[in-house]
Amino acid sequence: MALPLLFCRMIQRLYFALLLVGFFASCQNDKTTHEYRTVEGKTMGTYFKVTYQDSLNRDFFKAIDSMLVQINHEISTYEPNSTISQFNKSATSFELGMDFRAYSLCLANPSQCGKVRNYHFYKNLVAARVANQQTNHAFDPTVMPLVNYWGFGYTPQKAVEKVDSLKVDSLMQFVGFEKVAQADSNGFVVLNKTLPGVQLDFGGTGQGYAIDAIAIFLELQGIKNYLVDIGGESRARGKNHKGEWWTIGVNTPKPEAGLTEFTKVIKLENKSVSTSGNYRNFHEVNGSKYSHIIDPRTGYPRQSNLLSVSVFAENCLEPDALATSFMVLGLDKAYELASQMKGIEAMFIYSDEKGNLQIKQTPGVAKMLVE
Repeated sequence: MALPLLFCRMIQRLYFALLLVGFFASCQNDKTTHEYRTVEGKTMGTYFKVTYQDSLNRDFFKAIDSMLVQINHEISTYEPNSTISQFNKSATSFELGMDFRAYSLCLANPSQCGKVRNYHFYKNLVAARVANQQTNHAFDPTVMPLVNYWGFGYTPQKAVEKVDSLKVDSLMQFVGFEKVAQADSNGFVVLNKTLPGVQLDFGGTGQGYAIDAIAIFLELQGIKNYLVDIGGESRARGKNHKGEWWTIGVNTPKPEAGLTEFTKVIKLENKSVSTSGNYRNFHEVNGSKYSHIIDPRTGYPRQSNLLSVSVFAENCLEPDALATSFMVLGLDKAYELASQMKGIEAMFIYSDEKGNLQIKQTPGVAKMLVE
């Protein structure tokens, strides 16, 4: 990949995430159709594709590409000198160097956010803490040591041939968001961790965050109709070149399913979507499979009949975190939580007792379906 990787397991989302249909089939990179332009490239172990309507026919590729490079430089565990890598290698105290005064000005004027040091890292940290509280700790970015142990992290990816329960138990001492505390040092943020082995992984927020960042940039340029897609996660506003709502397809959650084999087609009416699943990214040892969905509460890969979750909301950051969390929670608890959350809709695809695919969805999903 040309740009720094974010999280290795993200590359699997290219296969089970939401795939765009319709519009992109007739678009070519850097060519316009009725004032619509598509720019695309590589980032975070996958692709990015941005389509937007602009009467001025501006090419935003360089600006978007540069933004993604900067985001990676702060939240990619695959960059040894990234902010998150520096935090992960630190002892017990890490000076983030972010000025809260500048941060406050950025919130009032988003165009100034690029001038705030480690802004992207901090926003992911805050979003992760919110998701951690919303899901009763089913979402926890301090799961990084376990992700590495099970062979899905930034260390060499290798299946665990023989599970060492004592090793898992020892790694659990580093897991728990309460082990990362924020302090203030003369207006600058300092992060303290209880043990040197505590590490962060923003794999559950990074893509959604990047999508929202691109969307905010486009809106600051006066763009009203756009679709931002990174690895199948998407945020849509307005309509496509046909004057219709943007549509996406929910990939059939089977390892053998084709990339264009869809279970459902959804129209995004000014919505964002993120999908998580366990049927593509897994290791198989001696006939047993374990997925990349690690339960931070147990230390082990989550085993359940829930195959994939698609979460819909206005922004993309929240669905990104929730899709991962819902896979950890399992079908019943995830559905109950999704049904209670304001502004959230979700579609769950699971396997019944006979091995057949079934769908359970919150009420608002029905009106989003394309018949």
